[in-house]
Amino acid sequence: MDRNLALEVVRVTEAAALSASRWMGRGDETSADQAAVTAMREAFSSVAMRGTVVIGEGERDEAPMLYIGEKVGRSANSDPEIDIALDPLEGTTITAHGGSNALAVIAFAERGGFLHAPDTYMNKIAVGPGGRGAVDLDASPQDNIRKLAKALGKDQRDVTAIILDRPRHKDLIEKVRSTGARIRLIRDGDVSAAIATCFPETGIDILFGIGGAPEGVLAAAALRCVEGEIQGRLEFRNDEEKARAKKMGISDLAKKYTTEELAKGNVMFAATGVTDGDFLKGVRYTATGAVTHSVVMRSATRTLRFIEGRHHFEHKAPPKG
Repeated sequence: MDRNLALEVVRVTEAAALSASRWMGRGDETSADQAAVTAMREAFSSVAMRGTVVIGEGERDEAPMLYIGEKVGRSANSDPEIDIALDPLEGTTITAHGGSNALAVIAFAERGGFLHAPDTYMNKIAVGPGGRGAVDLDASPQDNIRKLAKALGKDQRDVTAIILDRPRHKDLIEKVRSTGARIRLIRDGDVSAAIATCFPETGIDILFGIGGAPEGVLAAAALRCVEGEIQGRLEFRNDEEKARAKKMGISDLAKKYTTEELAKGNVMFAATGVTDGDFLKGVRYTATGAVTHSVVMRSATRTLRFIEGRHHFEHKAPPKG
């Protein structure tokens, strides 16, 4: 994949973030998500690629979402074929309530690079570069905290775990608390949470818990680019989800996936902040336009770029929101 493709795609995440941000704090999750989807789809049309959405928001009959199997991009014969994982608005509830860490997210890889994960749950554990190799999804939370603290050269009480605030995590939270480690509970946004483990300034050391499987693939793409680690196992809610997974080519339903199995080969990742977060600022409006804050990453070179975009609406109309 051409390295300039990442810089093209960041314009797509910027468009989605600008549209979704208009709905910040307005209590309307559906409109915020739809604004992001519409803007992202329109922005894709000018990108020089033949893209196929392999991790999206649902099946074709659930359009106008960006559905699994949808073709996006300019689609000229000379354009490269790219597999795409995306979430136009990672954190719809966050945005609707004016919370932190909502993102517009896209990851892309060469054909076959992403696990074709069904829209089910995934049990995950993620750490930054300093914790790589120290944790295991099958180990107890207490053991993982102990080994991570040793790897990071910290006291267990100085380790901070981030966990989705859900009833299903009650036992997990108690086990982490028993170690003396600190916990940050979040309402939504575990892609952002997983990435936060790779940036020391966020203060986050480890992600635990069950979240969306598509979000696990997106997080893996980002962590591949910054030498973090994520492990995941699909958590099915019913037989229908198991049947869909088998149809998508997953034979071992209990398999523990590594970072490289979730997102392999040459991978790129782009995200733009919708609301203020741990490592990206949200959209800020000015008298003449808006300012966006994005990140672009490449696994091939481990290059990471933060991009501040200054958008002047007098010269270029904002995406519809």
